[in-house]
Amino acid sequence: MVRDTAAAASTARYAKKREAIVAAATDVLNRQGVKGMTLAEVAAQVDLNTTSVTYYFRKKEDLAAACFLAGIERITDMIREALRENGPRARIAKFTDLFFQRHAMRRGGEGAPLVQFLDIRTLEEPHLSIVNEAYAGMVRGARDLFSGGDRLFDRNALHARTYLLLEHVFWSASWLNRYDVEDYPRVRDRLIDVMLEGFSAHPGAWSPHIIGEDQLGLPEARDTARETFLIASTRLINRLGYRGASVEKISAELNVTKGSFYHHNEAKDELVVACFDRTHDLVRQVQHHAMADAGSAYTHLADVVATLVQFQNSDRGPLLRTLALGALPEPMKASVTERSLRITDRFGAMIADGVTDGSIRAIDPAVGAHMLKIALNAAAEFSAWVRGADRAEAVALMAKPTMLGLLCD
Repeated sequence: MVRDTAAAASTARYAKKREAIVAAATDVLNRQGVKGMTLAEVAAQVDLNTTSVTYYFRKKEDLAAACFLAGIERITDMIREALRENGPRARIAKFTDLFFQRHAMRRGGEGAPLVQFLDIRTLEEPHLSIVNEAYAGMVRGARDLFSGGDRLFDRNALHARTYLLLEHVFWSASWLNRYDVEDYPRVRDRLIDVMLEGFSAHPGAWSPHIIGEDQLGLPEARDTARETFLIASTRLINRLGYRGASVEKISAELNVTKGSFYHHNEAKDELVVACFDRTHDLVRQVQHHAMADAGSAYTHLADVVATLVQFQNSDRGPLLRTLALGALPEPMKASVTERSLRITDRFGAMIADGVTDGSIRAIDPAVGAHMLKIALNAAAEFSAWVRGADRAEAVALMAKPTMLGLLCD
């Protein structure tokens, strides 16, 4: 009996320490990515040496996979609880509420952190297959949040809307820290409102004008080696993360030598900043071009969203995802962040103009602006999420539910 009690106590201590290591590693993983995380840095967070951490996780990849699997399990639990609600509106609201509760607890120093899933694709086998299988199961559960209502979506539409929902909820964590925790219920309600009802004051208003690339003054990729590097680098960084997209991989993508890479680029960091500059320049030009046209502010906003979603899925796309910003060296991060915030603020101003002219519902401009940034980032992954869909369908499947709500026809 004494031996059994001692064994149970030892098992409990092991499990507790393992959970503490995973929690610490999740914080590091969210900041540094899989490639940047080290066992030594994680060990320092829990007052252990590296050898002690390897008692629980032999390799860094084992620990990274454990972080992703723990995050998937927590999100899956939220989905299961939300599925007890009646109908998609109540289920989506409940799922969002549970995520906000979790984020609030973490702000208060309670509970384990939720991992950011962007870096999953940098895992190697066998961890990649294991984590991908678990993630796919989580997504299948999230699709069920849309069941039981008066809207029936085909496969592609359901996949796209599930993806948008998860992106809006997961990446709200990237801007929620700007609010005090006591404001979370109000922000949550405004996020849910825009997700479900969209932006338009006139339900069903959807006839966007796509702004042509020739009107935006973009350089011809086939004639500009620099543009070719930027496009290839953007695609790799979006897929593999800042650290995963090495100079060797970028060079291999273009079938050039490292020497050729450094002939066109001083260093990788400068190239990443140039990718952000290209992204910000394009978004700014689209915003200004749309705002210069006649029509309501909602029309301008719909044109911007439709144009950028289409560009993301064109031969010239995608744009660099904002989430790559976190891995930039600090001296470079400040100026890139400032430009990104100006784009967000301009979206907020466009929404405020629409509320004033009556073309946009009375929504929170700040929350709506953050949501537009997230939705446009999500559009870069359209082909990965909605497999088999033609790129031309991206506007209908991604832009339309962004502007009219996840449950629109």
